[in-house]
Amino acid sequence: MSSISGVEPGVYGVENGNKVKALRRKVHAKVSTLFLDKGLLYYIVGFLLGRAVILSAVSPFAVAFLATMWFVHREKTARSLLAVLAGALTYSIPQSIFLSIAILLFILMAGFFKKVKRQQILIPLFVFSSTVATRLFLYSLNGQLSSYEWLLLFVEGILGTVLVLIFMQSIPLLSPKRYKPSLKNEEIVCVIILIASILTGTIGWELYGASAEQVLSRYFVLLLSFVGGAAIGSTVGVVAGLILSLANVANLYQMSLLAFSGLLGGLLKEGKKPGVAAGLLVGTFLIGIYGDVANVLPSIIESSMAIVLFLLTPASIFKRIARYIPGTEEYTKEQEQYLQKVRNVTAKRVEQFSDVFEALSKSFNTMDPPELEEEDSKRETDYFLSQVTEKTCQTCFMKERCWQKQFDKTYAYMEEMKEDMAEGNEPNRKVAREFENYCVKSKKVVEAMKEETSFLEANRRLKQQVMESKRLVADQLQGVSEVMDDFAKEILKERQQHEQQELQIINALKHMGIDLEKLDIYRLEKGSVDIDMTVSFYSYNGEGSKLIAPVLSDILNEMIIVKEEEISPFPNGYSYISFGSAKAFVVETGASNAAKGGGLVSGDSFTTIELGAGKYAMAISDGMGNGKRAREESMETLRLLQQILQTGIPEKVAIKSINSILSLRTTDEMFATLDLAVIDLHNAFVRFLKIGSSPSFIKRGDKLIRVEASNLPMGIIQEFDVDIVNDQLMAGDVLIMMSDGIFDGPKHVENTDMWLKRKIREMKTEDPQEIADLLLEEVVRTRAGEIEDDMTVLVAKITENKPEWAAVPVYRDKAQ
Repeated sequence: MSSISGVEPGVYGVENGNKVKALRRKVHAKVSTLFLDKGLLYYIVGFLLGRAVILSAVSPFAVAFLATMWFVHREKTARSLLAVLAGALTYSIPQSIFLSIAILLFILMAGFFKKVKRQQILIPLFVFSSTVATRLFLYSLNGQLSSYEWLLLFVEGILGTVLVLIFMQSIPLLSPKRYKPSLKNEEIVCVIILIASILTGTIGWELYGASAEQVLSRYFVLLLSFVGGAAIGSTVGVVAGLILSLANVANLYQMSLLAFSGLLGGLLKEGKKPGVAAGLLVGTFLIGIYGDVANVLPSIIESSMAIVLFLLTPASIFKRIARYIPGTEEYTKEQEQYLQKVRNVTAKRVEQFSDVFEALSKSFNTMDPPELEEEDSKRETDYFLSQVTEKTCQTCFMKERCWQKQFDKTYAYMEEMKEDMAEGNEPNRKVAREFENYCVKSKKVVEAMKEETSFLEANRRLKQQVMESKRLVADQLQGVSEVMDDFAKEILKERQQHEQQELQIINALKHMGIDLEKLDIYRLEKGSVDIDMTVSFYSYNGEGSKLIAPVLSDILNEMIIVKEEEISPFPNGYSYISFGSAKAFVVETGASNAAKGGGLVSGDSFTTIELGAGKYAMAISDGMGNGKRAREESMETLRLLQQILQTGIPEKVAIKSINSILSLRTTDEMFATLDLAVIDLHNAFVRFLKIGSSPSFIKRGDKLIRVEASNLPMGIIQEFDVDIVNDQLMAGDVLIMMSDGIFDGPKHVENTDMWLKRKIREMKTEDPQEIADLLLEEVVRTRAGEIEDDMTVLVAKITENKPEWAAVPVYRDKAQ
């Protein structure tokens, strides 16, 4: 069928659906405004509680309700009071008189002490006093009080006090602006007591022989059994049945009916609404057998009415209630949404901080355009010449000729000589001779210019240092920005959809007989696989690394290993296993060191650091000099290096930051060298950063590669450029790093570089620790056993990573 007026039927249906949803939201908003914001719900509750009486003479509900409204919603107290009195009048005149006097006494006491702190403690006491005093007055009008009346009097006062505490927890839960994500068990029970108290006010109302309180109580049992299960359903039944039986002794057997129906309905909630309704009918029949046969039919009618109301209740109400009850699916989704919102807000805030740091970095890294630089240069020249002329030309009798009549010529001579002097040269002979013939005080002017040139150079160096400092700060801020941006992305790590791989993994594990409970695939990029599993084992024997990881390796076509596992101690318990990509290379290290003179404290320090993102760092720091102070300098350098590198800041920025710290924190001439190598374990690419350190060597079979760079030791100057040397390592390579005590240590050796290469090449072993020990021993032997400087050797061997378990081919159906 063709569409009418060019409007597609599907679009028309969607528009109608949107209109229905909009209308539903509008109606819900108006109902919420009418019942909660304008207080109609509170007035209905007040009316029913004004009618609520238990034990034929005790009415603790109304005063407790008014006291709670006074404490929580004082602006609605007056209308709630009228609703309570209206409900009491529909019950009896004595009931309305009692409530009027009791409420009046409460308002007088509460108003008199309204400025006193800790109102939540005083209000229950006011309720007790007003209830007991009023009942005592009314009983005394009939003569002397009997012991039964005294008992009822105090029971009513105590119940009123307890109900205030219960209502204080229940009534705020009705607020439309409630932000609590869930209800505690105590709050659930308090709400149930409030509901049961309200139902007490419906006693005496009947429809076709069915009592209103029985229909509504069974309806609430069905509702909360369906939402909360057997525990909540039976609790509602017990509490509602108990309070209703206190109001009407004939309802005593109803407590058993409601409690059993709530339990049975909760157990049958998997059958949806029909299952819960069947639980109420079964409970009605079973409990009816023990009672009067004449009451069975009215009881069935009451249960049927409750079931009809239950079936007519919209699903949105069940979902709204279930959001606040722990253990329900809706509650779990609500919690997940709440956590998702918190995570998104946190990530957004981190991203904002990252943007701020990036903006700050750009503001520090801005360079002046050429026009401004040229203008600054002219301004600098003008200032320089003004200082010179102030000392020389101001008192010269030829000032008018030079600076007024021949300004351009004088300015050109002095500018040219200033440029020559700024470069550290003497003024050009020709220019100097011409200026000498031109100026009567040429020698004095030249001397003044030389003096000012020293100040000019000092200002230039200061300006250059400021520019270098700004550039360093810009690099540091940019590094922090990148780290925070990566952190924000890590926070927002989502469970990605990889249906094909997920199906392969599930089928493979099922074929192997492994009970998979949950599979979460976060990332499948090459080299950064991230998979979490929840599996069940009767007896765990390393299946994670022996079976599951090899299967994943075959499916994903890269080596997968177990990163983390939490194994259940119980048979068939659920265990958590996390899998990730195996590194393509591993590093085996060895180190050997000796202190000057064979002492215990060496000025050299070394460390190996396992960085994130599959990187491995090795570092040697040599504190200038020997002894305790030199060791403190070298250890402090490595400590700062480790802390900064582990945040993810690039190595070059980290070293510049450490240099700034070391150069600013002390005025003593205590410096430290740094020899850093950062190896990428995914591809064996290495970056060397050598700050005043000795060369390193890479042994590749019989070939030796020397690695060196020229950088001053750290802490000498605040600003310096770091030369980075890059190289590609291969499987089987041996990297040898050393301090100057080793490189410059051999005695009576003309070419230490050739000597070290020969000694390393002649070593038959490839064990890193043995190489380090042998090299240190060879250097010490050349000095006849004397150790004239601190010595440190750090050796690393690069090998391919071969996990213990190879990939296991996945079973694939031939029909596929």
